[in-house]
Amino acid sequence: MRAETTRSGLTESTNRTSAIALDADGAVLLEWGEPDRPLFYRSAIKPLQATASLEAGAHLTPESLALACASHSGSPAHIAHVQLILEQAGLDEGALRTPPSWPLAPESVARLHQQGHRTPRRIFHNCSGKHAAWLAGSRAAGYPLESYLDPAHPIQVASASIVADATHLDPRPVGVDGCGAPTLRGSIRALARGFATLSSSARFAAAAGAMRRFSSLCGGNTFPDGRIAAWWPGPLKGGAEGLLAAGREGIGIAVKSEAGSRSIAAMAMMEAMRRLGTLSTAALDALEDVARPPILGGGRVVGRIEPLNAD
Repeated sequence: MRAETTRSGLTESTNRTSAIALDADGAVLLEWGEPDRPLFYRSAIKPLQATASLEAGAHLTPESLALACASHSGSPAHIAHVQLILEQAGLDEGALRTPPSWPLAPESVARLHQQGHRTPRRIFHNCSGKHAAWLAGSRAAGYPLESYLDPAHPIQVASASIVADATHLDPRPVGVDGCGAPTLRGSIRALARGFATLSSSARFAAAAGAMRRFSSLCGGNTFPDGRIAAWWPGPLKGGAEGLLAAGREGIGIAVKSEAGSRSIAAMAMMEAMRRLGTLSTAALDALEDVARPPILGGGRVVGRIEPLNAD
């Protein structure tokens, strides 16, 4: 499927997308583009990685587990839950190996500046919840803490094994994510299989349930993917470079924007959900501007990004 951007009646750009939907047995329900093209999962597999922390012995409330699955936007609630994960493990922000960063959401950055913060911090990084949970699991299991990002560290070996089990694909060799963590590789076909498993297997019920109950803690609810998550009755998670996956009752959907656009990925997800009939009429109406994002000129709508037929 292509996304076509039109301004004042003229097509300005097109963006190819790929998508696939399948069930936990791998049966394909919908497919377009290149679902087997290799990619890094990036943050899309955080609920599977968070499960490694739980299985290592991390004690996480459902809200804190949602943060472990999150690419959070740095709101006060997000930061508070990351601090809670660390404190309950007897740790502080100094144990994190995320790069010092500002939050993803501009409003969170503005709030911090108003409060007098002038220096980026490790806890502000959008992956700090995942890192805190890995540390909590490592502390509970007696694993080394300083080397928790080493691909050979037990928490990373466990994470890779869980991803392989859920996706039915070996996720190695690993790369390096923006947060410094090992990032695992696969395809959107494998990612969709993973989210079908995530939404149906008892092994992942805690992570899937936390994401479903606390979608606003899993990301920024003003971003396109966060807005879909608020209406979606199951786990939904984005990854960098225009990757987005969702699961519901044993059905997994994964989409990829070839240009790496977050908004185009959300639009492709909306189109896949519309074709599958998995969103209510009320949700489709509320998310119309995500499904067909408006193009503004002088503060008014002068065009849209529209999904074209699958190709």
